[in-house]
Amino acid sequence: MSTGAVSGGTADRAGVPDQSGATDERLRRWRLVLGGDDADGTGCALTGQDAAMDGALGALYGNGNGKGGRARAGQERSAGLGASAPSVARWLGDIRTYFPSSVVQVMQRDAIDRLGLSTLLLEPEMLEAVEADVHLVGTLLSLNKAMPETTKETARAVVRKVVEDLEKRLVTRTRATLKGALDRSARISRPRHQDIDWNRTIAANLKHYLPEYRTVVPERLIGYGRASQSVKKEVVLCIDQSGSMAASVVYASVFGAVLASMRSIDTRLVVFDTAVVDLTDQLDDPVDVLFGTQLGGGTDINRALAYCQSQITRPADTVVVLISDLYEGGIRNEMLKRVAAMKASGVQFVTLLALSDEGAPAYDREHAAALAGLGAPAFACTPDLFPEVMAAAIEKRPLPIPDTGNPTR
Repeated sequence: MSTGAVSGGTADRAGVPDQSGATDERLRRWRLVLGGDDADGTGCALTGQDAAMDGALGALYGNGNGKGGRARAGQERSAGLGASAPSVARWLGDIRTYFPSSVVQVMQRDAIDRLGLSTLLLEPEMLEAVEADVHLVGTLLSLNKAMPETTKETARAVVRKVVEDLEKRLVTRTRATLKGALDRSARISRPRHQDIDWNRTIAANLKHYLPEYRTVVPERLIGYGRASQSVKKEVVLCIDQSGSMAASVVYASVFGAVLASMRSIDTRLVVFDTAVVDLTDQLDDPVDVLFGTQLGGGTDINRALAYCQSQITRPADTVVVLISDLYEGGIRNEMLKRVAAMKASGVQFVTLLALSDEGAPAYDREHAAALAGLGAPAFACTPDLFPEVMAAAIEKRPLPIPDTGNPTR
């Protein structure tokens, strides 16, 4: 963390004139990384902005000895921020001054995890000082029930900012990708000229090639169905809201709102722990969906899938997306039977261990292998890949499963 913060910060220097200057710059960087402990060996003193940057790092990663040094292996780490909201707010302002946004987000996450600052996020002035990101939203959602009314309006504003940023990143590509998949899934045998799928038409009529004319006679036309306002597909997003799935819940809520905005897709969003909550009526606003979740608690996948199964009216036109780390607290065999039954009825079943940029999380490997055996391989999916996964499921073709970080194929 510290190395990335130092190399990515605003205090980087360029254009070192000579070898001596290059050596000094290396010592400066090592001093910032090592934290000035007596044994760091650099002999380098920091001044000005470098000293302020080191103080911000030491407050989070220091050993609590007042010198700003980093804790050594086996040494207990202690906070340098205390429990004072004003001091934490000043520190948050400092790191935003000295480090780029991506590093600030990591340091905030570390401060919440390492220093136990979650309760301070219940104060409006603290929320106004933080750098908003998906992980911060997850933390706020986990504190939702304990949040005082004076803080909720500020928290909603923070969550809305993150959601709007995600929508700008994801909406256009998701709609375009799924619209193409919906059109292709509605191929017809007597298409209008503008709806002819020429690649598939030529491939289907190669046996009618006339060498003397060097052409193919298209006796059978294959085309795309014209887009209509009627519902073509039904999508059920079934989301595990246990604490480890926070980022996935945020992304899934945004995607659920995007899918719900497409008239050709009837979208249902269900969240679960040991209870099941249908948030479909709130899909017009993903912020409402997020505040309708309750991160934490147990997991009963079987109960959630039972509810989703009861909502399916057109199995052959339905895609069920289970987003879970598969740590089942319910009845394992019943869960697998439900998945098998849905697939046998024609449902396209997709299992995502995570929907986030973080890669594959800890997950139940036995359950993942069992689902793969049913033809529903479990894998982690980034938000950028999700539209392609949904398009493949809609068209009933093999899913684009990444090679890395995914346990079953």
